[in-house]
Amino acid sequence: MEFFLQGLDYQIWSIIEEGDLLVTNEKDKWTEDDKRKISLNYKAKSILCCALSKKEFNRISACKSAMEIWEKLRITYEGTDKVKETRIDILVTQYERFQMQPGESITQMYSKFTNITNGLASLGKSYEMGDMVRKILRSLPASWTPKVTAIEEANDLKRMSLEKLIGSLMAHEINIERLGEPSSRKKHTNALKAEEDISGEDSDDKESMGSRCI
Repeated sequence: MEFFLQGLDYQIWSIIEEGDLLVTNEKDKWTEDDKRKISLNYKAKSILCCALSKKEFNRISACKSAMEIWEKLRITYEGTDKVKETRIDILVTQYERFQMQPGESITQMYSKFTNITNGLASLGKSYEMGDMVRKILRSLPASWTPKVTAIEEANDLKRMSLEKLIGSLMAHEINIERLGEPSSRKKHTNALKAEEDISGEDSDDKESMGSRCI
């Protein structure tokens, strides 16, 4: 919503964030500039109201300005400063304890990571790019240690972007899967062969026993 309002007219976003444009003249003495200010004040309020459902509109229907509407919506969905701090603490804990789980792909891991960092950013808490890059590298399992070492030696982690890091990890993941296919197939073939050998031995035993009975 913030991006939409800023893109639509940055002055409208300023009205929502800082308050209505001030008009000191009486209505019958309004200048063209006064009328423009009044129009922008109402436009900001109208845009917010049109974006709300009936239930949400009922919450803010008594508000007099766009700034008042925005503040009420912010408290409704973000909570008070104390609630906000609690949410930040929870997300920071999730960030600090973040680890790639067994069976997870790089894409799945990164999606969970961005959910945490985006949640923190929306609450005013953010990390440097280099910190997030190092955090992802530390979250990888021990089997990824050679790749982590190679990335650390070949790149300046303070300047490396998350997109470049994830791209490198995804490429490595694809190579691991590709190189692992022959091994998996070999194991599967060996397992089938072992089953056939066991079946063959069982058949021979049965034939032998049948001969003895005769």
